[in-house]
Amino acid sequence: MFSRFQRISLAILVGLWLILTGITAQSAGAENYEKQTLIEADFSGQVLTDSEFDFANLRDSNFSHSNLRGVSLFGAKLQRTNFEGADLSYATLDTARLNRANLTNAILEGAFAYNTDFSDTMIAGADFTDVLLRRDMQEKLCALAEGTNPVTGRNTRDTLYCK
Repeated sequence: MFSRFQRISLAILVGLWLILTGITAQSAGAENYEKQTLIEADFSGQVLTDSEFDFANLRDSNFSHSNLRGVSLFGAKLQRTNFEGADLSYATLDTARLNRANLTNAILEGAFAYNTDFSDTMIAGADFTDVLLRRDMQEKLCALAEGTNPVTGRNTRDTLYCK
């Protein structure tokens, strides 16, 4: 049916195909941007689930409408970064600096943000359901809270347990 040469050639081609598809599948997975300087980087509309941005400098970057579920942004510099409409569910934001960032209509459900600086952050329509925050930061966010998240239907003030 097949000659020995044809069988060996076919085996090599199948092996190469498996190797190349494995590389492609890996590159579509989580990325590691730890400690990188990515000022004004454009990640808008991307799927970055489970990626690592620990201690990265991402000032003035754009993550609008990105899927950031489970990402780690521990200690990241996120001043003036745009997260409008982004999904940050279950992300690690602890010790990150999000001052003057845009979280309009973002979803932060279950995110860990206990020591995160949200000073002067835009949060209209943001969903903070089950986000772990310090009491003083919660009070600052409540002073700014308004709107309802268009995806989850949750009121920002309700998700922050504002009085």
